[in-house]
Amino acid sequence: MGSERTRPDPSWRPWREAAEAALYGPGGFYRRPEGPAGHFRTSVHASPLFTGAVVELLRRVDAALGHPAELAFTDMGAGRGELVSGVLDRCPPELAARLRPYAVELADRPPGIDARITWSDEPPQGTEGLLFANEWLDNVPLDVAEADGEGTARRVLVRPDGEELLGDPVSGEDAAWLERWWPLEGAPPGSRAEIGRPRDAAWARAVGGLRAGLAVAVDYAHERAARPPFGTLAGFREGREVRPVPDGSCDITAHVALDACAGPGASVLSQREALRLLGVDGSRPPLTLASSDPAAYVRALGAAGEATELTSPGGLGSFGWLLQPVGPACADVLDAGAGDS
Repeated sequence: MGSERTRPDPSWRPWREAAEAALYGPGGFYRRPEGPAGHFRTSVHASPLFTGAVVELLRRVDAALGHPAELAFTDMGAGRGELVSGVLDRCPPELAARLRPYAVELADRPPGIDARITWSDEPPQGTEGLLFANEWLDNVPLDVAEADGEGTARRVLVRPDGEELLGDPVSGEDAAWLERWWPLEGAPPGSRAEIGRPRDAAWARAVGGLRAGLAVAVDYAHERAARPPFGTLAGFREGREVRPVPDGSCDITAHVALDACAGPGASVLSQREALRLLGVDGSRPPLTLASSDPAAYVRALGAAGEATELTSPGGLGSFGWLLQPVGPACADVLDAGAGDS
């Protein structure tokens, strides 16, 4: 917990400012050549079944929109383009011919990535299609608040070495956000909240680029009724959780208040539910296949294991999927089955 001090020197900064520099500034963590995949494993890296499910969702969005002449797929927080490249490779030829793929990432365009992919640090505007943000919002920097001994929510300040102290009381729009989405009033001293207002704004900007279609945000998440009492701020380096230190040496992440991000008509469900609706099933293949076609049985067994990892309730399956339709056509696209072809 942070110690209290009234007039910190300039080396102390709010967490949002410190994390912004550590992650995205010159030499920041996300500008390193190895990319996020060098430090942690997302659903995209866990199995090609995840990319296949995104392709299926894209196909349903395409059908709901009436197969437009140009269909956009936007990969928010694209890393090194793993998802958007996989989607482009796995699209049926007719759909691939109409697809306009975008990768949105602050890091430089990786060498050798497909020339058809537009690489940008801002989401495109005026598109029709699917915008997909896999583990993007958790890396949008935010400020941290902590209840002091009097029950006042104060902004947590941090040094580059990770040491913390309590700054001024939270005020203005951030205080209003806390009151609505993560109230600390009456909480025990040391209770924490992560002020998700920058994420709400980032998500609204991304969704605002869609003229019609569906926007999906996938992340570890929590709801207002069950916010973690001491927050979720964490660091990751080389596949291991470490102390969050804003010096560029590690990822800095925090779970997402997806309910606060959600706009009108949005819904939130678990990754387990979403992937099952998209055909990802961890059921074991029938044993009869082992005798009739042993190679096919081994392949099916491997796929079932990967599906189980993606949908595990205690792991990746507990991610939240925020589904934000833009326009009426995609309001129920996840429940619409395979759609037409």
